Amino acid sequence: MTIQDIYQAILELDEAKVKELTQQEITAGTDVYSILNDGMIPAMDEVGKRFSEGKLFLPEMLRAAQAMKAGVSILKPLLTGSTQVYKGVVVIGTVKGDLHDIGKNLVAMMIEGAGFRVVDLGTDVDTEKFIKASKNHNADVVGLSALLTTTMPAMEATISAIKEAAPSVKTIVGGAPVTQEFADQIGADGYSDDAPGAAQLVQKLIKEQ
Repeated sequence: MTIQDIYQAILELDEAKVKELTQQEITAGTDVYSILNDGMIPAMDEVGKRFSEGKLFLPEMLRAAQAMKAGVSILKPLLTGSTQVYKGVVVIGTVKGDLHDIGKNLVAMMIEGAGFRVVDLGTDVDTEKFIKASKNHNADVVGLSALLTTTMPAMEATISAIKEAAPSVKTIVGGAPVTQEFADQIGADGYSDDAPGAAQLVQKLIKEQ
């Protein structure tokens, strides 16, 4: 039994097996950071790759993310010193006036699966709340989601305010009506049309910082 088995269990979407194997590795004295960084995170990278290639679909991706979360919940009490654990901090939320959260939740899970700390503000989030959270949590990236064309202007207003209040924080946008063209127009630092792409985008932006 190795960390590779945890990697495989995530790809097999087997939540119970991930929990069982994670517990066994901890009992055996395996380094918790190794379980996370060598088993779980690479598995979610592979899940994202397979989704992008059309080999995995949305329901499977959700189940893989949930399987990983089940394993992480066992590791969390043992993970100390967040600087060692997380590659960065991402604040995410659906903008003011919009109550849709399925896409946003999936993006949050994939970003978390890639090794980042995610602060999820939920839905109907106003500009001030985004700014306050990015400062309180020392965010590297703020992610804005919208599913309604009527709430897209809120993205522009929020990005403008974030750039003024915290110029070093990167901003990314996504959601069904959002396009790369719109993201460029409102001054966002990045755009993705799916959850694995958003996780890759966050990694790229943080590396550039």
